[in-house]
Formats: sequence, C-alpha cells, structure tokens
Amino acid sequence: MPPHRKRRAVSEINVVPYIDVMLVLLIIFMITAPLLQQGVEIDLPQANANPLPPEQREPVVLSVSKTGEYYLNVGEHVKDPVSEEVLVHRVAAVLKYQPETPVLVRGDKNVNYGSITNAMVLLQTAGVEKVGLMTDQPEN
Repeated sequence: MPPHRKRRAVSEINVVPYIDVMLVLLIIFMITAPLLQQGVEIDLPQANANPLPPEQREPVVLSVSKTGEYYLNVGEHVKDPVSEEVLVHRVAAVLKYQPETPVLVRGDKNVNYGSITNAMVLLQTAGVEKVGLMTDQPEN
C-alpha cells in the first residue's frame, strides 16, 4: 500500500475580486469628480500667474457671480447665494477655529468691479488679512 501524502493548504490570494472593486471605484470617481466643483458657474479671467503652492488646509472660496451674488464653499447649501451678513459670520467662524485657512475670491470676469471690491471689504470685516484672486491659465 502506497504511503499517504499529506496535502498542504495552498495559501494564495485571489486578487480578481480586488481588481473588480478597484475598477468600480475608478468609474465612480471618474463620474463624481466633475460634480465636486463649485456649484456656481463662474467664467474666470485669464492671467499668466504662477499657481499657489498646495496648501495643507482647504481654502475658503468666495465666488462672485456675474450678477454680483456671493457664494461660499463653507456651510450648508453651497449652491445658494449668501447675504453679506452670513458671509461675514461664516468666514469669521472659520478663521476663529482655523486662523491659517487661506481665503480666495473667485470672481466672474464680467462682474462689476465694485462687487469684487465689496467682497474684499466684507472679508476684511470678517478678519481676513490676505486674500487671493483666482484666475484661469491662458489657452496659449
């Protein structure tokens, strides 16, 4: 009678399910990434400016639409316009808890210059010391 050999368990990992999950996640991220941008359609002016270095904190972005309405990426309902009082209170609250948070103004290129100036005055009232202006790179 031949001797019985003991069979050893095969310890291999089947990676096919992991690849399937990764492909599904890739598709989900490809679909949702364009939707994560600001909810307000802003046509930024173009300028040959150097991009800012990547920040550790997400900046507070104040968007000014071509009709002069203000939108903040802070708080609930970021797609709804905010009043000047709400703008000042929200920005002041963010700076109270995270004083090093960068603040950027994202103004439409067709907006009245007075609206941008007023936005910067409101940010100054909220305690912002430095304000960045967002632009697009030229297509050249």
